[in-house]
Amino acid sequence: MAAGYSITRTPEYQATSKVFVSVQASGSISDLSQGGSFLQNQVKSYADVVTTPAVLQPVIASLGLQTDVTSLAKQVTASSPIDTVIVEITASNRDPALAAEIANAVASSFENTVNYLVPTNAEGTVPVKITILQQALIPNSPFTPNVPVNLVIGALLGLAAGVLISVLREVLDTRIRNEHDIEAITDAPILGGIAFDQRTPDNPLVVKDDPRSARAESFRTLRTNLQFVNAGESTRSLVITSSVQGEGKSTSAANLAIAIALSGQKVIIVDADLRKPKLAEYLGLEGGAGLTDVLVGRAQGNDVIQRWGETNLYVLPAGKIPPNPSELLGSKAMEQLIRSLENSFDTVLFDAPPLLPVTDAAILAVNTGGALLMVAAGRAHKNQVRGAVSAISNVGAKVAGVVLTMLPTRGPDSYGYGRYGYGYEYGDTSDTSKKGAKKR
Repeated sequence: MAAGYSITRTPEYQATSKVFVSVQASGSISDLSQGGSFLQNQVKSYADVVTTPAVLQPVIASLGLQTDVTSLAKQVTASSPIDTVIVEITASNRDPALAAEIANAVASSFENTVNYLVPTNAEGTVPVKITILQQALIPNSPFTPNVPVNLVIGALLGLAAGVLISVLREVLDTRIRNEHDIEAITDAPILGGIAFDQRTPDNPLVVKDDPRSARAESFRTLRTNLQFVNAGESTRSLVITSSVQGEGKSTSAANLAIAIALSGQKVIIVDADLRKPKLAEYLGLEGGAGLTDVLVGRAQGNDVIQRWGETNLYVLPAGKIPPNPSELLGSKAMEQLIRSLENSFDTVLFDAPPLLPVTDAAILAVNTGGALLMVAAGRAHKNQVRGAVSAISNVGAKVAGVVLTMLPTRGPDSYGYGRYGYGYEYGDTSDTSKKGAKKR
């Protein structure tokens, strides 16, 4: 902005003339000294005379200027250094030669005006004398714009503005950006990070469709880290939830379940989101009957549990959406189902609704090994995550771990292998990605 201002502004030049104000009086040195002190006190008043019509009108006439007194007064300034009887007259104009002519003409007109305005003394002489000390010279360089100064000021102001904006953004931005923001909210371990992928809506099961990708590897890393959660405890079930909707909860749950099943464990994932179930759609299964049928006694678990392909992954869909999801998930039948699934499977995962809108996930977490909280970087706010953690702790459950989802792939908070513990890459996965895209 400073450079643009300096380039577009028309240069202006300044020329300065100086006049000396003295006392014409005969007498002792004491009288002259008193006269000098008087002039120092009055010289500011003389400087004010410079921009009056009495001084400027003759200048307009003598130079033939196409302007009026008001406009010329804006181009002329007069000042007097402290404790001196010198008046500095400065004229500004786009024409350097004309600026010098105006400054000299004003000095001459000022001299004549003071001689006219100041009354004569008893001796018939004017007691105040105006002497031109310095004629204005034609300036060689413009007074404004001062490009170097403008650029320096612009750079300093730009730097200050950038720092201020950064500080305000850091202070006012309440969104979760990285693991440090999570650590300030909860002591629960951060078990992994999942990078953002705009292809997720079309390709939710990345562990199956693109197993050699870095995103698929992040779910295998999460699987490994989960082995240390609840170590030594008999419970082998976890509730996968988030603070609000849209944080990648269901897709992460499905991919994690597949990754665990591929390791040889017998896994079941239960769609406990009885409000907006999605697992059956993601996994390509029939979801007409499921958890709700088991809880109300219309079906047995073995009747509605479906095996996913030839893997060790089993799925219990949500079934029909009931009018009372919270009551069903907190019922004795649900508690018995959890115990039964824990006895039959190595790992039990529950895909539950977000914590802030409803209490379903918190109710489930009480009867399981805890909640695995999915937090979308750049979307979830700190107060939302704090509220989710409180919702779990208020019912006596615990947050077993936190997983950062939708991590950016670029920038200071970008998804990095070393940050979350997976530093090995399989190599060039471009061919695999292209084949997957072509298949879709």
